[in-house]
Formats: sequence, C-alpha cells, structure tokens
Amino acid sequence: MARKPKVFVWSDGFHAWTVAASSRAKAAEAWGFERDPFLGGAAREITHGEDYAAALADPGVSIKRGLAVDIGQVERAPRPKPVKPEAPTGPSQADRDRVATLVDELAALEKTQAESAADLDRRRAALDREAADLHQMHAKALAALKTRLKAAQDRLAQA
Repeated sequence: MARKPKVFVWSDGFHAWTVAASSRAKAAEAWGFERDPFLGGAAREITHGEDYAAALADPGVSIKRGLAVDIGQVERAPRPKPVKPEAPTGPSQADRDRVATLVDELAALEKTQAESAADLDRRRAALDREAADLHQMHAKALAALKTRLKAAQDRLAQA
C-alpha cells in the first residue's frame, strides 16, 4: 500500500509553490532543488491552506500561487528540467595539444640556437688561431727585418 502523500510548501516572497509528495526529498525534487530546502526553513509541511486540496488532487505536480507578483493567480508550475552535469572545467584536449606543440617548437628553437652558438664559437676559435698565427708571423718577419737592418746599418757605419 502506497503512503499517503504529505503536502509541502515553499515561497520566495513573490510566489508560493505547493506540492504533494511522499517525502521531503520527493518534494525538493519536484521543485528542482539540489539542496534540502527544509534544512534552512525555506520549505515546510502544511496540513491545510488554499492550495492543499489542489496539491493532493495531483501529487508530484507543483502548484504555483502569486503572492507579490500575479497576486492570487494559481497555475501548475512546469516540471523542472533535469539538471545537466556541468561541463568539464579542465583544459580541453585542443588546449593540451596546443601546449605540447609549443613545447616542441620551443625545444627545437633552443636546439637550433645552441647549434648556431656552437658554430659561432668554432668559427671564433678558428679566427683567434688565425689571428695568433698572423701575429706570430708578423713578429718573426719584424724580428728578421730588424736583424737585417741592424746588420746593414753596422756595415754602413764601418765603411
């Protein structure tokens, strides 16, 4: 035997919603709540009132009555739409792929730059060797020329 439904009501100050349900959880579900509206006192059970009989006549359907807006107007409130799960909040696969591509590009650029720097260092070392060889060659040629000049001057002085 099914349990006799109880009647529950909650209000946002503008409208009052009444529903007949077998439990508080079923009432909260009929209103579309994700959290228990009874815990904070927003919803309560009633045993009489304007919409009590209408709610019992159609259990599970929420009755909406205007309190401050559409005063006195009574209508069946539409069933709440099922709550869709939230979209994932993390990065998308496209974002992860983009980052991976950029990381690869960065690594390739750093490798190219390191190779270019190494090539410049090799060329600089070769130029330094060439400059040292040139300096040494000039030094030898200068010493030889000075020796010959001194000898020529000495012969001139003896004559």
